[in-house]
Amino acid sequence: MENLEKIDLFNFDLEIGKQKAYLPLFYQVFGKPLGSAPVVVVNHSLTGNSNVTGEKGWWSGIVGPNRAVDTDYFTVIAFNIPGNGFDDNGENLIDNYRDYSTRDIARIFWEGLFFLKVQNVYAVIGGSLGGAIAWEMAALQPDKIDNLIPIASDWKATDWVIANVLIQDQILNHSDDPIVDARLHATLLYRTPEYVNQRFKRSKLDELSVLQIENWLLDHGFKLKSRYRLAAYKLMNHLLKTIDITRNRPDFLTVANAIEANIHLITVDTDYLFIADETRKTYRELTNKKQNVFYHQIQSIHGHDAYLIEFNQLSDILKPIFNLHKEQRYVSA
Repeated sequence: MENLEKIDLFNFDLEIGKQKAYLPLFYQVFGKPLGSAPVVVVNHSLTGNSNVTGEKGWWSGIVGPNRAVDTDYFTVIAFNIPGNGFDDNGENLIDNYRDYSTRDIARIFWEGLFFLKVQNVYAVIGGSLGGAIAWEMAALQPDKIDNLIPIASDWKATDWVIANVLIQDQILNHSDDPIVDARLHATLLYRTPEYVNQRFKRSKLDELSVLQIENWLLDHGFKLKSRYRLAAYKLMNHLLKTIDITRNRPDFLTVANAIEANIHLITVDTDYLFIADETRKTYRELTNKKQNVFYHQIQSIHGHDAYLIEFNQLSDILKPIFNLHKEQRYVSA
Protein backbone atom coordinates (compact mmCIF):
# COMPACT_ATOMS: atom_id res chain seq x y z
CA MET A 1 0.00 0.00 0.00
CA GLU A 2 2.80 2.40 -0.79
CA ASN A 3 1.77 6.04 -1.39
CA LEU A 4 -1.78 5.36 -0.18
CA GLU A 5 -3.44 8.70 0.59
CA LYS A 6 -6.75 9.63 2.22
CA ILE A 7 -9.39 12.32 1.73
CA ASP A 8 -11.94 12.91 4.49
CA LEU A 9 -15.49 13.46 3.23
CA PHE A 10 -18.14 14.80 5.59
CA ASN A 11 -21.95 14.90 5.46
CA PHE A 12 -22.22 13.00 2.21
CA ASP A 13 -25.79 12.55 0.95
CA LEU A 14 -26.47 9.10 -0.48
CA GLU A 15 -28.80 8.62 -3.42
CA ILE A 16 -31.44 6.95 -1.23
CA GLY A 17 -31.68 10.04 0.98
CA LYS A 18 -29.53 8.99 3.92
CA GLN A 19 -26.52 11.02 4.97
CA LYS A 20 -23.09 9.67 5.91
CA ALA A 21 -21.49 11.88 8.51
CA TYR A 22 -18.02 10.70 7.51
CA LEU A 23 -16.50 8.76 4.61
CA PRO A 24 -12.77 8.13 4.20
CA LEU A 25 -11.71 8.02 0.54
CA PHE A 26 -8.39 6.27 -0.03
CA TYR A 27 -6.49 6.67 -3.28
CA GLN A 28 -3.11 6.35 -4.98
CA VAL A 29 -1.37 8.53 -7.55
CA PHE A 30 1.06 7.12 -10.10
CA GLY A 31 3.26 8.71 -12.74
CA LYS A 32 3.62 12.45 -13.11
CA PRO A 33 2.87 14.67 -10.10
CA LEU A 34 -0.60 16.13 -9.78
CA GLY A 35 -0.93 19.40 -11.65
CA SER A 36 1.92 18.67 -14.05
CA ALA A 37 0.28 16.36 -16.61
CA PRO A 38 -3.07 15.23 -18.03
CA VAL A 39 -5.02 13.06 -15.58
CA VAL A 40 -6.26 9.54 -16.15
CA VAL A 41 -8.67 8.01 -13.61
CA VAL A 42 -8.57 4.22 -13.36
CA ASN A 43 -11.57 2.60 -11.64
CA HIS A 44 -11.07 -0.83 -10.10
CA SER A 45 -13.41 -3.79 -10.40
CA LEU A 46 -15.24 -5.90 -7.81
CA THR A 47 -12.24 -7.41 -6.01
CA GLY A 48 -9.71 -4.81 -7.13
CA ASN A 49 -8.22 -1.76 -5.47
CA SER A 50 -6.22 1.37 -6.15
CA ASN A 51 -2.91 -0.44 -6.62
CA VAL A 52 -3.09 -0.47 -10.41
CA THR A 53 0.59 -0.56 -11.32
CA GLY A 54 4.01 -1.39 -9.95
CA GLU A 55 5.35 -4.62 -8.51
CA LYS A 56 1.98 -5.82 -7.19
CA GLY A 57 -0.22 -3.74 -9.48
CA TRP A 58 -3.18 -5.67 -10.84
CA TRP A 59 -3.07 -3.80 -14.19
CA SER A 60 0.67 -3.32 -14.67
CA GLY A 61 0.36 -4.74 -18.18
CA ILE A 62 -1.72 -1.69 -19.13
CA VAL A 63 -0.65 1.09 -16.73
CA GLY A 64 3.01 1.97 -16.23
CA PRO A 65 6.11 3.38 -17.91
CA ASN A 66 5.84 2.96 -21.69
CA ARG A 67 2.57 1.07 -21.30
CA ALA A 68 -0.69 1.96 -23.03
CA VAL A 69 -1.51 4.31 -20.13
CA ASP A 70 1.99 5.75 -19.88
CA THR A 71 2.93 6.90 -16.38
CA ASP A 72 5.93 8.70 -17.87
CA TYR A 73 3.44 11.06 -19.47
CA PHE A 74 0.14 10.93 -17.53
CA THR A 75 -0.89 11.37 -13.91
CA VAL A 76 -2.89 8.27 -12.97
CA ILE A 77 -5.32 8.49 -10.06
CA ALA A 78 -7.02 5.39 -8.68
CA PHE A 79 -9.58 5.64 -5.89
CA ASN A 80 -10.68 2.80 -3.66
CA ILE A 81 -14.41 2.26 -3.54
CA PRO A 82 -15.21 3.08 0.11
CA GLY A 83 -15.80 -0.20 1.89
CA ASN A 84 -13.39 -2.32 -0.16
CA GLY A 85 -11.08 -2.67 2.85
CA PHE A 86 -7.95 -1.46 1.06
CA ASP A 87 -6.70 1.12 3.53
CA ASP A 88 -4.24 1.62 6.36
CA ASN A 89 -5.67 -1.09 8.62
CA GLY A 90 -8.17 -2.97 6.47
CA GLU A 91 -11.10 -1.71 8.52
CA ASN A 92 -12.71 0.65 6.01
CA LEU A 93 -15.82 -1.52 5.73
CA ILE A 94 -19.54 -0.83 5.30
CA ASP A 95 -22.25 -2.95 6.90
CA ASN A 96 -25.34 -1.29 5.42
CA TYR A 97 -24.22 -2.17 1.90
CA ARG A 98 -27.67 -1.92 0.35
CA ASP A 99 -27.67 1.84 1.02
CA TYR A 100 -25.07 2.46 -1.69
CA SER A 101 -25.20 2.66 -5.47
CA THR A 102 -22.74 3.06 -8.32
CA ARG A 103 -23.95 6.65 -8.63
CA ASP A 104 -22.93 7.30 -5.03
CA ILE A 105 -19.47 5.91 -5.77
CA ALA A 106 -19.15 8.07 -8.89
CA ARG A 107 -20.12 11.15 -6.90
CA ILE A 108 -17.61 10.23 -4.20
CA PHE A 109 -14.88 9.93 -6.84
CA TRP A 110 -15.74 13.37 -8.23
CA GLU A 111 -15.62 14.78 -4.70
CA GLY A 112 -12.13 13.32 -4.45
CA LEU A 113 -11.04 14.78 -7.78
CA PHE A 114 -12.37 18.23 -6.92
CA PHE A 115 -10.60 18.06 -3.55
CA LEU A 116 -7.38 17.35 -5.47
CA LYS A 117 -8.17 20.39 -7.66
CA VAL A 118 -8.71 18.24 -10.74
CA GLN A 119 -11.48 19.79 -12.83
CA ASN A 120 -11.01 17.90 -16.08
CA VAL A 121 -9.58 14.47 -16.90
CA TYR A 122 -8.17 13.12 -20.11
CA ALA A 123 -9.73 9.71 -19.57
CA VAL A 124 -11.80 7.70 -17.13
CA ILE A 125 -11.22 4.01 -17.68
CA GLY A 126 -12.38 0.94 -15.81
CA GLY A 127 -13.24 -2.70 -16.25
CA SER A 128 -16.45 -4.43 -15.17
CA LEU A 129 -17.83 -2.57 -12.12
CA GLY A 130 -15.15 0.08 -12.67
CA GLY A 131 -16.45 0.69 -16.17
CA ALA A 132 -19.99 1.14 -14.87
CA ILE A 133 -18.72 3.72 -12.38
CA ALA A 134 -16.97 5.44 -15.29
CA TRP A 135 -20.33 5.68 -17.10
CA GLU A 136 -21.87 7.28 -14.01
CA MET A 137 -18.99 9.73 -13.68
CA ALA A 138 -19.58 10.85 -17.25
CA ALA A 139 -23.32 11.19 -16.70
CA LEU A 140 -22.74 13.28 -13.58
CA GLN A 141 -20.17 15.60 -15.16
CA PRO A 142 -20.74 15.33 -18.92
CA ASP A 143 -18.28 18.10 -19.85
CA LYS A 144 -15.29 17.15 -17.69
CA ILE A 145 -14.00 13.96 -19.37
CA ASP A 146 -12.24 13.83 -22.73
CA ASN A 147 -12.40 10.04 -23.14
CA LEU A 148 -14.81 7.62 -21.50
CA ILE A 149 -13.51 4.04 -21.70
CA PRO A 150 -15.71 1.37 -20.09
CA ILE A 151 -14.30 -2.14 -20.59
CA ALA A 152 -16.27 -5.39 -20.25
CA SER A 153 -19.01 -3.30 -18.71
CA ASP A 154 -22.32 -1.58 -19.37
CA TRP A 155 -24.31 1.55 -18.50
CA LYS A 156 -27.05 -0.66 -16.98
CA ALA A 157 -27.47 -3.89 -15.06
CA THR A 158 -29.32 -6.32 -17.30
CA ASP A 159 -31.71 -8.90 -15.89
CA TRP A 160 -28.90 -11.43 -16.31
CA VAL A 161 -26.54 -9.36 -14.15
CA ILE A 162 -29.24 -8.71 -11.54
CA ALA A 163 -30.05 -12.43 -11.39
CA ASN A 164 -26.43 -13.33 -10.74
CA VAL A 165 -26.12 -10.59 -8.11
CA LEU A 166 -29.06 -12.21 -6.30
CA ILE A 167 -27.39 -15.62 -6.37
CA GLN A 168 -24.15 -14.14 -5.06
CA ASP A 169 -26.01 -12.22 -2.34
CA GLN A 170 -27.80 -15.38 -1.21
CA ILE A 171 -24.52 -17.26 -1.00
CA LEU A 172 -22.78 -14.41 0.83
CA ASN A 173 -25.56 -14.19 3.43
CA HIS A 174 -26.36 -17.87 3.94
CA SER A 175 -23.29 -19.99 3.23
CA ASP A 176 -21.09 -21.45 5.98
CA ASP A 177 -18.05 -20.37 3.95
CA PRO A 178 -19.47 -17.41 2.04
CA ILE A 179 -16.44 -15.87 0.36
CA VAL A 180 -15.14 -19.19 -0.94
CA ASP A 181 -18.54 -20.42 -2.10
CA ALA A 182 -19.50 -17.14 -3.77
CA ARG A 183 -16.17 -17.03 -5.54
CA LEU A 184 -16.71 -20.51 -6.99
CA HIS A 185 -19.87 -19.30 -8.71
CA ALA A 186 -18.41 -15.95 -9.75
CA THR A 187 -15.26 -17.46 -11.24
CA LEU A 188 -17.32 -19.50 -13.68
CA LEU A 189 -19.12 -16.31 -14.75
CA TYR A 190 -15.78 -14.66 -15.44
CA ARG A 191 -14.53 -17.47 -17.68
CA THR A 192 -16.07 -19.65 -20.40
CA PRO A 193 -16.97 -23.33 -20.75
CA GLU A 194 -14.55 -23.50 -23.69
CA TYR A 195 -11.66 -22.22 -21.54
CA VAL A 196 -12.45 -24.56 -18.66
CA ASN A 197 -12.88 -27.63 -20.86
CA GLN A 198 -9.79 -26.89 -22.92
CA ARG A 199 -7.58 -26.27 -19.90
CA PHE A 200 -8.59 -29.13 -17.61
CA LYS A 201 -9.79 -31.89 -19.94
CA ARG A 202 -11.39 -33.83 -17.07
CA SER A 203 -7.92 -34.46 -15.64
CA LYS A 204 -7.27 -35.49 -12.05
CA LEU A 205 -4.91 -33.86 -9.59
CA ASP A 206 -3.93 -37.11 -7.90
CA GLU A 207 -4.90 -40.72 -7.42
CA LEU A 208 -7.53 -39.69 -4.90
CA SER A 209 -9.72 -38.56 -7.80
CA VAL A 210 -9.49 -34.86 -7.00
CA LEU A 211 -10.29 -33.17 -10.29
CA GLN A 212 -8.15 -30.31 -11.57
CA ILE A 213 -11.18 -28.12 -12.19
CA GLU A 214 -12.37 -28.54 -8.59
CA ASN A 215 -8.91 -27.77 -7.24
CA TRP A 216 -8.62 -24.68 -9.46
CA LEU A 217 -11.98 -23.29 -8.38
CA LEU A 218 -11.36 -23.92 -4.69
CA ASP A 219 -7.93 -22.32 -4.99
CA HIS A 220 -9.57 -19.16 -6.36
CA GLY A 221 -12.01 -19.19 -3.46
CA PHE A 222 -9.43 -19.65 -0.72
CA LYS A 223 -7.08 -17.06 -2.23
CA LEU A 224 -9.83 -14.47 -2.22
CA LYS A 225 -10.81 -15.38 1.33
CA SER A 226 -7.23 -14.80 2.48
CA ARG A 227 -7.21 -11.19 1.26
CA TYR A 228 -10.82 -10.03 1.15
CA ARG A 229 -13.45 -9.24 3.74
CA LEU A 230 -17.04 -10.46 3.64
CA ALA A 231 -18.49 -6.97 4.08
CA ALA A 232 -16.49 -5.75 1.08
CA TYR A 233 -17.72 -8.61 -1.10
CA LYS A 234 -21.35 -7.95 -0.16
CA LEU A 235 -21.03 -4.26 -1.03
CA MET A 236 -19.24 -4.73 -4.35
CA ASN A 237 -21.65 -7.42 -5.47
CA HIS A 238 -24.61 -5.22 -4.56
CA LEU A 239 -23.21 -2.27 -6.54
CA LEU A 240 -23.45 -4.32 -9.74
CA LYS A 241 -27.23 -4.45 -9.29
CA THR A 242 -27.47 -0.66 -9.07
CA ILE A 243 -25.83 0.12 -12.42
CA ASP A 244 -28.20 2.38 -14.38
CA ILE A 245 -27.32 5.86 -15.60
CA THR A 246 -31.00 6.47 -16.47
CA ARG A 247 -32.42 5.95 -12.96
CA ASN A 248 -34.47 9.05 -12.12
CA ARG A 249 -33.19 10.62 -15.33
CA PRO A 250 -34.39 10.78 -18.95
CA ASP A 251 -33.83 7.89 -21.36
CA PHE A 252 -30.39 6.54 -22.22
CA LEU A 253 -29.88 8.44 -25.46
CA THR A 254 -30.77 11.74 -23.82
CA VAL A 255 -28.32 11.14 -20.98
CA ALA A 256 -25.57 9.81 -23.23
CA ASN A 257 -25.99 12.54 -25.82
CA ALA A 258 -25.08 15.12 -23.20
CA ILE A 259 -21.75 13.39 -22.56
CA GLU A 260 -19.12 15.34 -24.46
CA ALA A 261 -16.39 12.69 -24.11
CA ASN A 262 -15.27 10.40 -26.87
CA ILE A 263 -16.91 7.11 -25.87
CA HIS A 264 -14.81 4.01 -26.45
CA LEU A 265 -16.82 0.87 -25.82
CA ILE A 266 -14.53 -2.10 -25.29
CA THR A 267 -16.12 -5.51 -25.04
CA VAL A 268 -15.01 -9.14 -24.88
CA ASP A 269 -16.57 -11.39 -27.49
CA THR A 270 -17.01 -14.24 -24.96
CA ASP A 271 -18.07 -12.18 -21.94
CA TYR A 272 -20.76 -14.11 -20.00
CA LEU A 273 -21.43 -11.31 -17.49
CA PHE A 274 -21.62 -8.09 -19.50
CA ILE A 275 -22.34 -9.74 -22.81
CA ALA A 276 -20.95 -8.27 -26.01
CA ASP A 277 -24.31 -8.12 -27.75
CA GLU A 278 -25.57 -5.55 -25.23
CA THR A 279 -22.56 -3.36 -25.93
CA ARG A 280 -23.12 -3.65 -29.66
CA LYS A 281 -26.73 -2.53 -29.15
CA THR A 282 -25.48 0.46 -27.16
CA TYR A 283 -23.02 1.31 -29.92
CA ARG A 284 -25.70 1.18 -32.61
CA GLU A 285 -28.01 3.40 -30.57
CA LEU A 286 -25.29 5.93 -29.83
CA THR A 287 -24.06 6.20 -33.40
CA ASN A 288 -27.50 7.41 -34.42
CA LYS A 289 -26.98 10.44 -32.17
CA LYS A 290 -23.23 10.95 -31.79
CA GLN A 291 -20.17 10.88 -34.03
CA ASN A 292 -17.49 10.36 -31.38
CA VAL A 293 -18.43 6.81 -30.36
CA PHE A 294 -16.17 3.84 -31.07
CA TYR A 295 -16.56 0.09 -30.68
CA HIS A 296 -13.63 -2.21 -29.92
CA GLN A 297 -13.68 -5.93 -29.25
CA ILE A 298 -11.24 -8.24 -27.53
CA GLN A 299 -11.36 -11.78 -28.91
CA SER A 300 -10.56 -14.33 -26.26
CA ILE A 301 -11.41 -17.75 -24.92
CA HIS A 302 -11.10 -16.32 -21.40
CA GLY A 303 -14.47 -14.56 -21.18
CA HIS A 304 -15.13 -11.58 -18.91
CA ASP A 305 -11.66 -11.67 -17.32
CA ALA A 306 -9.97 -11.20 -20.70
CA TYR A 307 -9.40 -7.51 -19.91
CA LEU A 308 -7.09 -8.72 -17.12
CA ILE A 309 -5.36 -11.26 -19.35
CA GLU A 310 -5.28 -10.15 -23.01
CA PHE A 311 -2.91 -7.24 -22.43
CA ASN A 312 -1.58 -7.19 -25.99
CA GLN A 313 -5.03 -6.85 -27.54
CA LEU A 314 -6.16 -4.29 -24.99
CA SER A 315 -2.96 -2.30 -25.39
CA ASP A 316 -3.44 -2.19 -29.16
CA ILE A 317 -6.91 -0.71 -28.58
CA LEU A 318 -5.83 1.80 -25.95
CA LYS A 319 -2.54 3.09 -27.32
CA PRO A 320 -4.07 5.19 -30.14
CA ILE A 321 -6.45 6.80 -27.62
CA PHE A 322 -3.69 7.79 -25.24
CA ASN A 323 -1.03 8.48 -27.87
CA LEU A 324 -3.33 11.06 -29.44
CA HIS A 325 -2.72 13.46 -26.55
CA LYS A 326 1.04 13.04 -26.92
CA GLU A 327 0.88 13.63 -30.66
CA GLN A 328 -1.27 16.72 -30.21
CA ARG A 329 1.20 18.08 -27.68
CA TYR A 330 4.16 17.58 -30.00
CA VAL A 331 2.29 19.17 -32.93
CA SER A 332 1.33 22.21 -30.87
CA ALA A 333 4.88 22.53 -29.57
